[in-house]
Amino acid sequence: MSLIGITIFLFFASTPIYIILLIIFILTKFFYLPEISLHILMQQIFTGITPISFVCIPMFMMAANVIISGSSSQRIVKVLRTYFGHIYGSIPIITTVASMLFGAISGSTQATVAAIGGAMRPILLKTGYSSSFSFGLIINASDIATLIPPGISFVIYGIVAQVSIGKLFLSGIGPGVLITVIFSIYCYFYSRFKNIGRYPKIGWKERIKATKESILLVGFPIIILGGIYGGILSPTEASAVSVVYALFLEGLCYRSLTVKKLLNCILNTSIVTAITFSMTGTGRALGWLMGYSQLGAKFLSPILGSEPSALKIIIVISFTYFILGMFTSPIVGYYIFTPIFAPYIIQAGLNEILVGVLIVMQSAIASATPPFGCDIFTAMVIFGRPYHEVVRESWPFILLLLLAYVIVIIFPDLALFIPSKAFGV
Repeated sequence: MSLIGITIFLFFASTPIYIILLIIFILTKFFYLPEISLHILMQQIFTGITPISFVCIPMFMMAANVIISGSSSQRIVKVLRTYFGHIYGSIPIITTVASMLFGAISGSTQATVAAIGGAMRPILLKTGYSSSFSFGLIINASDIATLIPPGISFVIYGIVAQVSIGKLFLSGIGPGVLITVIFSIYCYFYSRFKNIGRYPKIGWKERIKATKESILLVGFPIIILGGIYGGILSPTEASAVSVVYALFLEGLCYRSLTVKKLLNCILNTSIVTAITFSMTGTGRALGWLMGYSQLGAKFLSPILGSEPSALKIIIVISFTYFILGMFTSPIVGYYIFTPIFAPYIIQAGLNEILVGVLIVMQSAIASATPPFGCDIFTAMVIFGRPYHEVVRESWPFILLLLLAYVIVIIFPDLALFIPSKAFGV
């Protein structure tokens, strides 16, 4: 209980997540498991950050930072607005679809909040939507970016669970499109009821012009998905190529990348990578400690029983990752709980790809859920607005995300259809 109290105090003291993890790790070792050699735990930390597949994480982050610093997000928004700006709810629908499309470029919720949120929030406010509605939409629509390849969460989970990253990438497309459709339907009726969110219809001349200006962005999904599933590139190689393509696009084609912006991109990527790897390494060590002490198994055994049903396992997994994701980074949950749940998943005969996409979905939903969802604080920092304003109208979107989650559980082919056609899952 003392550790829980310390953790809660550190949260309310605005201590960074990776610092909290390190403190918990040190206290657990010295006060509860002093017999374990510190050398062994240091090995666990470094083991957590040394898989070669992790190289793609800073690469995808770098590509996302280059794109954010340029004009790509504005081009995505412009082309969508020329085609769909005249229908009811077009502005929030464009925000949702743009978040999905930007996910194919960045694979990061935080990058999507910054890029698409920065481009669309002024337009949402201008067309009659409240500030809180715009935040609720932006931070929850950004969850779609986690599911659309190349989702960084899938990379980390795939390494931890030893599941094919390529299959996980494809499994996220169906749920990502489902969330986009559900959000779009809600935004249409919301906007029609309030009679807001429309632009005058634009002619085909402007549409063709906007399409030409943004057509090169199609190169990102072609490189990433086509390269990986065409057997030309590994995920790590695809991430490196995506950086080169981002530099080519923003530096040479759009001429929006300056030396100063490039240096800022490198600095931001380095900082985020250092924080991510700190959480990854510490999460690995904490997971090892949980396994060594059997705390996780002791906690789950009374809840799941000796022969739990597949549905019961999914429900417990859902609540675990949702609650954890509201307070800390999903990375911690991947390392601590994935090995604990693994025997139950195998015993129940659950599809490992389906479980992976459900865990990543639930973690993404939690990241936008009060009180401590990381996307909430990302929006607060980027837009400089208070907490209550950011979260006030987020609940309808959280409920819609949970609806999509339940639909995927009932109809698992939404997640498994594409990888089954590609790999025979």
